[in-house]
Amino acid sequence: MLPAMYLCCSQMMSKWEMLLLEKSSCDLDVQPYLDNLTGDVISRTAFGSSYEEGRTLFKLQKEQAELTRKIVQSVYIPGWRFLPTKINKRMKEINNELVAIMSEMINKRERSMKLGVASQDDDLLSLLLTSNMREIQEHGNKKDMGMSFEEVIEDCKAFYFAGQESTSNFLLWTMVLLSIHPEWQVRAREEVWKAFRNNKPDFNGLNHLKIVTMIMNEVLRLYPPAATVIRTIHKDTKLGNMTLPPGIELLLPIILVHGDHDIWGKDATRFKPERFSQGIAKATKNQQVSYLPFSWGPRICIGNNFALIEAKLALVIILQRFSFKLSPSYTHAPTYAVNLRPQHGAHLTLSKI
Repeated sequence: MLPAMYLCCSQMMSKWEMLLLEKSSCDLDVQPYLDNLTGDVISRTAFGSSYEEGRTLFKLQKEQAELTRKIVQSVYIPGWRFLPTKINKRMKEINNELVAIMSEMINKRERSMKLGVASQDDDLLSLLLTSNMREIQEHGNKKDMGMSFEEVIEDCKAFYFAGQESTSNFLLWTMVLLSIHPEWQVRAREEVWKAFRNNKPDFNGLNHLKIVTMIMNEVLRLYPPAATVIRTIHKDTKLGNMTLPPGIELLLPIILVHGDHDIWGKDATRFKPERFSQGIAKATKNQQVSYLPFSWGPRICIGNNFALIEAKLALVIILQRFSFKLSPSYTHAPTYAVNLRPQHGAHLTLSKI
């Protein structure tokens, strides 16, 4: 999927280069550009030939996320979500549109796969449908053994939203922190130049970038995509000195674990990529479950490698072509509803290299 990612990154770079065509630098809110970048990437890699429908999904889910933030940040009134308010009606309309578009995409793809027109490993949607068909066939074509049509739709919605917004915020906070700490931006650019110069980054080269990896690990520690995760306990579970019964919902505050002084030291709130110079195990004093930006265990985010390689590729391409610093108009205001993102955008000053 790297070629599709590279194409999307190159298109964003062309837009930035056009802005700097006749000047040495410009102030830019990079947030909408990064949102569009990751939306384009997940559209191409998740839905392939249905790329334009994917872009429509991106716009709808982005609007839905903004409405969700407004609801989460408002005063909670029991039963309010059942009333026909303007926001509730729009949320329902968006969901109906999403289901209609995805239903058509899934039906079209299933027909193409049965006719042999579409490859079974073209994109994430094909992989998902192929896996589901195989599961049903292995159980004597009993459809109740596989995922239902509704479950396929929900999975598509989940990996589309997670693949877009989480990666966008990850890349955004990386650029912000490298603007605040220019010495690390210089070190990362030197490593990128040594590995690729101005050439197109390749998969093996990306995996051997030590400094860039240290920086990204530290960004994920300070600004994890999800500040908290909730898990439901299904059987008696011992947690330290406590025994938790089935039915309990356990909220894990990732952002607090990542800032624990007992694990990370007194400088836990500081940006120090060097803490990951010898890997995650050493950084966490062999308590690796203390570092869980993508959750942990059987329910670890299935797209973590996808997000890491996409963000790393985008960062490398940006470092090859631009230097950046905080704009005077930048306001640091992280906010959390669905994901951890800047409340007032990310205004940076870009300069062409």
